[in-house]
Amino acid sequence: MGRIVVLGEAIRADGFALSGATVIHAQDREAVRRAWAAMPDDVEVVVVTPAAWALDPEPAVPEGVITVVMPS
Repeated sequence: MGRIVVLGEAIRADGFALSGATVIHAQDREAVRRAWAAMPDDVEVVVVTPAAWALDPEPAVPEGVITVVMPS
């Protein structure tokens, strides 16, 4: 079973760590792009905060990874 990653600002993402998700903090465009580029191979789902998605609305999503943007 693959990993779930939550990507975005700490205030919206940190709570997901309690459920076992890997949290990656990214609050500017470069940090969001670095996070996508360094995504581990075993990731199956990435949940992105709306603010992080707005910084990079066309990310280089690895093949086979499901991407979901949190509601605002």
